[in-house]
Amino acid sequence: MSETAQVSSLPLPPMQYVTLFSEENVKRGRTPRPPPPITDNYSMFGNPYNTDDAVIRPLESQNIRRLYPNNYDHRRELKKLNHSITASFLDLVDICIRNPESEARATKIDDLTLLFIHMHHLVNEFRPHQARETLRVMLEQQKRQRLEIAERFRRHFDKAWELVQQAVSTIPEPTESNIKLLIDVERVQPSEGNLNNQTSGSGCAEEDRVLCQIIDLL
Repeated sequence: MSETAQVSSLPLPPMQYVTLFSEENVKRGRTPRPPPPITDNYSMFGNPYNTDDAVIRPLESQNIRRLYPNNYDHRRELKKLNHSITASFLDLVDICIRNPESEARATKIDDLTLLFIHMHHLVNEFRPHQARETLRVMLEQQKRQRLEIAERFRRHFDKAWELVQQAVSTIPEPTESNIKLLIDVERVQPSEGNLNNQTSGSGCAEEDRVLCQIIDLL
């Protein structure tokens, strides 16, 4: 029995293009440059487009008959389209029950298709507004996060400042008794030069001389 071959639902990456972006080529700057921006016509999903076209093309440019006037209210027209789609669907069901082979069935399907295209077009006209609202919400969220971070930083700063003030307040003030406790180091530990002068002048200390005499008498 032959093993079942696993086929990916996605196409394989273009290896002749992927190998050009190796680590060595990236370090040496040998990777291919990005393609230049499109300034003319292009094709996407088999449909021709132009860079000067509007983001949402009018229905007339797509050879679609407009069912609503040029000046309209989106909410009102969407409600009307919704009612028309419901009525047309019921008519299509009735036609399919009475005479499925009738030509009216294909006509009603075309009417439904046209209605759905108009509804889809009206919904797409809200895309720029949706993009602006999404950007506004993102900016408000970033602003709120930064304000919260600034507020937390201010609270930590106030707490640190309070701790520093408490530590400073616990430091005792300098008094006369504290000043007397300060000992001059030079008085307790004579300098190396004075010690050498004392030992070199007499040769040895008086106590050492007396001890040497006692040992000699013994």
